[in-house]
Amino acid sequence: MVEGKVLKVSGPLIVAEGMRNANMFDVVHVGAKKLIGEIIEMHGDRASVQVYEETAGIGRGDVVVSTDAPLSVELGPGLLKNIYDGIQRPLETIRLKVGSNITKGIQEPALSRETVWHFDAERKPGDRVASGDVLGYVQETEVICHKIMVPPNQSGVLSDLRSGDFTVTDVIGTLKKDDGTTFELRLSHKWPVRVARPYAEKMPPVEPMITGQRSIDALFPIAKGGTACVPGPFGAGKTVVQHQLAKWSDVDVVVYIGCGERGNEMTDVLREFPELIDPRTGKSLMERTVLIANTSDMPVAAREASVYTGITIAEYYRDMGLNVAVIADSTSRWAEALREMSGRLEEMPGEEGYPAYLTSRLAQFYERAGKVVCRGSDARIGTLSAIGAVSPQGGDISEPVTQATLRIVKVFWGLDSALAYKRHFPAINWLNSYSLYRNRLTEWFSENVATDWMELTSRALKILQEESNLDEIVKLVGMDALSADDRLTMEVARSVREDFLQQFAFDDVDGFTQLDKQHDLLRMIFSFEEKSRKAIAQGADIEKLVNLEVREKIGRAKAVPYKDYKEAYMQIESEMTDQINDCVAQSKEEN
Repeated sequence: MVEGKVLKVSGPLIVAEGMRNANMFDVVHVGAKKLIGEIIEMHGDRASVQVYEETAGIGRGDVVVSTDAPLSVELGPGLLKNIYDGIQRPLETIRLKVGSNITKGIQEPALSRETVWHFDAERKPGDRVASGDVLGYVQETEVICHKIMVPPNQSGVLSDLRSGDFTVTDVIGTLKKDDGTTFELRLSHKWPVRVARPYAEKMPPVEPMITGQRSIDALFPIAKGGTACVPGPFGAGKTVVQHQLAKWSDVDVVVYIGCGERGNEMTDVLREFPELIDPRTGKSLMERTVLIANTSDMPVAAREASVYTGITIAEYYRDMGLNVAVIADSTSRWAEALREMSGRLEEMPGEEGYPAYLTSRLAQFYERAGKVVCRGSDARIGTLSAIGAVSPQGGDISEPVTQATLRIVKVFWGLDSALAYKRHFPAINWLNSYSLYRNRLTEWFSENVATDWMELTSRALKILQEESNLDEIVKLVGMDALSADDRLTMEVARSVREDFLQQFAFDDVDGFTQLDKQHDLLRMIFSFEEKSRKAIAQGADIEKLVNLEVREKIGRAKAVPYKDYKEAYMQIESEMTDQINDCVAQSKEEN
């Protein structure tokens, strides 16, 4: 144990002397109240410590004690349905103990020491096991069966393992290692947050993460094990997009990190999630969710730790062979915490004051995502998808955090304030957004949705681009200058925008759209285009075509409940054919 003295206090940064034998990234306790901190710089016998709590009251001469261990999270049953702060302190437990405000220096174990879990052992004494092998199971929630695995970097022969009821600290078995020492097995273990958990092999992601959001699934899909960013100015809907992803994505576990965002947004999450029903299981969404809350009024240094805490918990569930999504809101606030701490360390600033290592830190976070073959004899496959919101100041995506993120991630959902002001949500701008997974996911969509899925979605992107080009002409000389075919292009593009891409997040039906319904809705819009083009070629009036009664039914088609949509869409298609044929007949009579 290394003990030093406080030499300097600068906000959340403390410089302590007498720490020569301490190590980088060791956790330390500062002062009489034992505030939690972490060594982030060493100079001789002086250590710079970022403190994860309010440092008011700390002065020169206060004791700083190293724990000789890095910042780690506790991993085991009990993580789900819980809400933690940035350094994995259970906020609900603390609230029951000391009230609504966190008391300085309070320390509570991340996993309850009183909760008893029933463990069903799968292995037996005498079995040889290695890192990642499944020892048995605990039913953590109604929807998640928690695999108890051999901790990383441990292997040997089981000398004891038993089923029964245990707390997370009870010994459930003993592992005799090859060097003759023994290792006690428990339901939980610790892992340093800044170290990625090991896996056997990394694989290319080839399956989409279905979100139920039409603009994402159809135009800019993300793969399971992929990375995405959601940049946008204030009020463009970043948080609602991320809430939708957390609610409806077809993943087994969601880790939602509120990093430096407003407290009322986290409050909304806490109120909504227990009441929301998972469409896959029929249970509460909290049954498969872990929340990390580090709001804007909490100590700035803990923001930096919160994203590592969240992704380490996500890696743990990935190692069980589950599909996990990490949603960070927002990485800009995390980068601002890095900038503040870098400034206090008097490091050479980079662009806009951010530290020179901003890009590498972002890469360290996003590169922990992926589809992997987990360690263990059963060759489980798990995925970890990382989605980060970016809040560029003034909506300027040329700022350093957005640009550094774009060099790393493969999906860019660019939110547009102009669309948001028009009440078009999600306000994903189809002209500057992209997904580098589209080609890789073609085979999956063809096999599981429809063979013409990629053709339809590419057609939607193309017609939106054509609309943008024609819009320049319309602004100059007016709509009347367009030919009938170009006018139809504008109308079909408007239908794609308003009837397909626009989505009401708070509607029970429209908030989530299944892939086959998305396909049929898009197919119906383009069916109108094909039939109308033929009608124009036969002399039909474009004004009558765009004002057909069936257009309103196409616009309302997205609100048809899933169980009824097939029949309703067939009816709309039939009416569309009849009304377009009537238009052609009228034009022939008039001529």
